[in-house]
Amino acid sequence: MKKKIVIIVIIIILVLVLGTFLVLNDLSTNNKEVELVSSLIDMESKLEDDFPMELKDIDNADVIVNPYEISPLTALIIFKTEKSVSPKVTIEGDDELTTFTHTFDEGKEHYLPIYGLYPDRDNRVVVEYGDVRKEFTITTEALPDDFILPTSVDADKSELSNDLYFFTPSSNGYTCAYDVNGDVRWYLTTNAIWEINRLDNGHLMVSTERLVNSPYYMTGLYEMDMLGKIYKEYSLPGGYHHDYYEMPNGNLLVASDDFNSGEGTVEDYVVELDRETGKIVKHFDLKDILNMEDGKSENWTQYDWFHNNSVWYDEKTNSITLSGRHQDAVINIDYDSGDLNWIIGDSTNWSEEYQKYFFKPVGDDFEWQWSQHAAMIIPEGYVFLFDNGNNKSKIKDEYVPADKSYSRGVMYKIDTDNMTIEQVFEYGKERGSEFYSPYISDVDYLDNDHYIIHSGGIVYVDGKNSNQPAGLGGADKLVSDTLEYNDGEVIFEIVLPTNNYRVEKMSLYPEAENFTLDKVERVGSLGETPVTSSELGFVLNSKDFKDIEKEHNISITKEVDRLVFTGKFKRGTDVNVILYKNGTKNIYNVPISKKPYTALCVDIFTEEETKEGISVTKYINEDGLSGKYSIYVEVDGTIYNTNRYVEF
Repeated sequence: MKKKIVIIVIIIILVLVLGTFLVLNDLSTNNKEVELVSSLIDMESKLEDDFPMELKDIDNADVIVNPYEISPLTALIIFKTEKSVSPKVTIEGDDELTTFTHTFDEGKEHYLPIYGLYPDRDNRVVVEYGDVRKEFTITTEALPDDFILPTSVDADKSELSNDLYFFTPSSNGYTCAYDVNGDVRWYLTTNAIWEINRLDNGHLMVSTERLVNSPYYMTGLYEMDMLGKIYKEYSLPGGYHHDYYEMPNGNLLVASDDFNSGEGTVEDYVVELDRETGKIVKHFDLKDILNMEDGKSENWTQYDWFHNNSVWYDEKTNSITLSGRHQDAVINIDYDSGDLNWIIGDSTNWSEEYQKYFFKPVGDDFEWQWSQHAAMIIPEGYVFLFDNGNNKSKIKDEYVPADKSYSRGVMYKIDTDNMTIEQVFEYGKERGSEFYSPYISDVDYLDNDHYIIHSGGIVYVDGKNSNQPAGLGGADKLVSDTLEYNDGEVIFEIVLPTNNYRVEKMSLYPEAENFTLDKVERVGSLGETPVTSSELGFVLNSKDFKDIEKEHNISITKEVDRLVFTGKFKRGTDVNVILYKNGTKNIYNVPISKKPYTALCVDIFTEEETKEGISVTKYINEDGLSGKYSIYVEVDGTIYNTNRYVEF
């Protein structure tokens, strides 16, 4: 018996030694390391290494235009002073409301971020402190050829401040800011989508530029300033979409997904991130709160049954308000327990058990909201949202067509004791179908009776209003119509020939501009990528990868925290990525699907896609992996050696 055990142990050792020899031999002879793709953070570090080491006086100050190469209408003025001073900077505009000033904190070493430069112009910037007044001329490049400019701007300047209107694109376009004249005064060249807002510390929070899943689920969030300097990257296992909210404790509530739950759904998961560590400290799974089959709108699918597009925390009631476009429902849940408090919307087609959560309308001229966005609780306790107005019914025979519909900003007063609801404000109905946006859009509260109302997704097909988002209905004309409403009057309106997701009105400089050269912190995690199967054994009789690399347009690259595999394949092709190390094969299946986290039967392929195939991407995260792995690709049972390795 002992001899058998010894023999088995020897065999195992030999296998491991042989496996190690094979993989090391494989890595050292034929394989080359996968190409590492530089990130914005890598670029930032390299650029800062080239900043001047020795600071000069203001007469010889260094001026770096677009210092981080993603924010072209900014600059950094660098100099030192013998005494501690508080420099004041003035960026000259075309008039009083487009001229900006800011006074920086006192110090001797000065890195002054300059924002709000005009494109394609010699901008005049003045720096003052004590008896010193120094003028700088900062020249900027023209806007990109594909930059979208307003078709009209109407401004009552006697009623306006010099804040900017920050836009995020829904498809084509740039995250950017326009002044009251409609001139572009800031934009990013990186792909920052969804919400853009200013945190309590003065920094902006925007999406990363990397996808975690198509079509628009991003890996997480960047905390950055207007120069484009990133201070922190937050990564989430389920990625980020649509909205986030900075809580009173500084943590972030984020609209996310749970891709590994096995449920095959999206946009029904909210997480709370610890602001310092990026760890998820709390989560809310809406499948545990609502019935997926209830309240279906025209856009409801098993995959995207709720479609949460906003997150709002209300400190007074310690509750979270969410907007479910595909159930025409705004819901409110208790922060501590996750229990459902109430639902705003038409209760048609909802189960009996949920009827008690709906409000009873009171007062005149009441209308429910449909396919709404951007629900919030304002200081007066009212619920303010953008009512997209899709169909205006859950009963198909009663649907209102797009050319007869309208969108509006609407405010509801709710009484949770008596479960009544009253409509106390609306704007947009009087504009009719010209203001009708079947998707996206936004509202914001600026002050009592002072709001932003943004109809960002107006779509026309063949000259008629469409009920479909721009990317689905063959649109031939897009419009984004944004207005500022104050005390019963529209005091500003800007119209753009595109669709935009959200608009925020913010000052050019935060109260405390705190630029530093701190290194970026990466926090959080993308999580472990589930292994389809793990097998002991060697990879034998593999074919030459060149046989399929061009045929399927395959690309294999490495990002800082994951391996990225892309290729083009026809439906039904069985594709796997194999990572081999020390006699173990980790096999990762690559679904040939537009919606890889749900049943493949819901995919709708065009005739061309069925014939030619579709491009797919598989991300294999570094979490749970360590060391060097040889990379193989398996297509319909045949294994190909890529002659590459990846090191985590």
